[in-house]
Amino acid sequence: MVAENSGKKIAVIAGAGPAGLTCALELLRTTDVKPVIFEAEDVIGGISRTARYNGNRMDIGGHRFFSKSDTVMDWWQGILPLQGAASKDDIAIGRKVPLVEGGSDPEKTDYVMLCRSRLSRILFLRKLFDYPVSLNGDTIRNLGLWRMFKIGMSYLKVQLLPARKEKSLEDFMINRFGVELYRTFFRDYTEKVWGVPCSKISPDWGGQRIKGLSITKTVVHALKQIFAGKKKTEAGAANGADIRQKDTETSLIGQFLYPKFGPGQLWETVAEKVQEMGGEIRMNSKVVGVNRSADGKRIESVVVESRAADGNVSTETVACDYFLSTMPVKELVAAMDNEKNPVPAEVRRVSDGLVYRDFITVGLLLDELLIKNPAKPGTPESKLKFVADNWIYVQESDVKLGRIQIFNNWSPYLVADPSKVWIGLEYFATEGDEMWRMPDADFIKFAIAELDKIHVAKPASVRDSVVFHIKKAYPAYFGTYGEFDKVRAYVDPIENLFLMGRNGMHKYNNMDHSMLAAMEVAKCIRENSTDKTALWNVNSEEEYHEGKKA
Repeated sequence: MVAENSGKKIAVIAGAGPAGLTCALELLRTTDVKPVIFEAEDVIGGISRTARYNGNRMDIGGHRFFSKSDTVMDWWQGILPLQGAASKDDIAIGRKVPLVEGGSDPEKTDYVMLCRSRLSRILFLRKLFDYPVSLNGDTIRNLGLWRMFKIGMSYLKVQLLPARKEKSLEDFMINRFGVELYRTFFRDYTEKVWGVPCSKISPDWGGQRIKGLSITKTVVHALKQIFAGKKKTEAGAANGADIRQKDTETSLIGQFLYPKFGPGQLWETVAEKVQEMGGEIRMNSKVVGVNRSADGKRIESVVVESRAADGNVSTETVACDYFLSTMPVKELVAAMDNEKNPVPAEVRRVSDGLVYRDFITVGLLLDELLIKNPAKPGTPESKLKFVADNWIYVQESDVKLGRIQIFNNWSPYLVADPSKVWIGLEYFATEGDEMWRMPDADFIKFAIAELDKIHVAKPASVRDSVVFHIKKAYPAYFGTYGEFDKVRAYVDPIENLFLMGRNGMHKYNNMDHSMLAAMEVAKCIRENSTDKTALWNVNSEEEYHEGKKA
């Protein structure tokens, strides 16, 4: 049962991910409303969790902490302060990073936000290319002059004669990169993520993820770095100013913040603060029903199913003054549909037709990688035992593997034994398909074989392994997505119902955008406003996303 609240209004929140936890903490800080969070799973953080296995930690999906919102940057640093001393891997290789005077020492405290260098590359033709693609000697040698000529000519063509109307993601990408570069570095990976041709995906996804990136901006950024010398000083990083990089496209950003023990550490810390301040968090508890007033204009209560440790399931009805949903829109609308307030058939058709992509990641502990360290001799990174990449996109069409995360380079504290390399192999699936149903032991063998096939690591190098499945990781921009306005038009007039988060709004947001939307919800409640325009406008500027980040 929900504890007595001494007459305070209650905001029921479905989901303990970034949006739900951000809103809960903001409500406690700025209102007298009590948040009660029901989380369907047994872990905090949603997809922004940190998974643990045999002393090692995994970031499910890879989450850089960056934002061009000062509000979000300051909010994160208010939870975990910036480092004031070097982390153990930076000490070992003599690498300098921005430090804050009087900041936390990661060797002495766990509550610290690290500043990390970003390196990502693309594996294509069994060769590694810079990401974003740079026009350097290695790229030209790896691609060959003829392919480079075709890329250049197709890019010039779209600059002179762009498609008048972008009807699909394929149109969107070709307009920005030309057909040859799109086919070379974007198409196969993107189609692995979504499981459908890019010609079947709405261009809206490109608008949210890669609108600001182009060949021209990549070249201009590279020239700026050359002439500026890419200087980084410790003194210039006070309060994280040096890592905000507001004038840089996100795909080009060179540094980012990262919790010592991964994203889940930050959200677990937020959850602790929520509970300390009087909020409630109930794990293994799922909202399965939503009850409205007779006129349908307000949410009066929710029905919650809770699963006990022994497997027994109990059901209770919880009254609420506000209902804040981060649950998938498809599940929310189904939960609202009952005899008292039936959902119109057209709205139900659209919500039932919304599509999601699911996610499988295989954690492997290895003795070594076959990939060569690209660092120049004499640089700190050249002293690394393994490569310096945070992640590698796999553009090879003959494997299903989509991306490789190298957790040692996200934070050295994610790995128990620094003499080993701890990686995550990311696959995109649909719940119930052949990959999703594959037994874990078989899937591990399959993933190791693919790693061997693309010459990244030998099977004999594997020392430990684990598999994690994440349902509804990515809201898709196909299915009935093009009619989503019909769902929004139905739910928005419900005065005390607020949708937020990636699945809650069916928007492929980054973490900071989900947080900003949650802050808008808290503001609406604080100001007693039912106008949700500002909430939906978060990220409408379609700015600063990692070009291929899934």
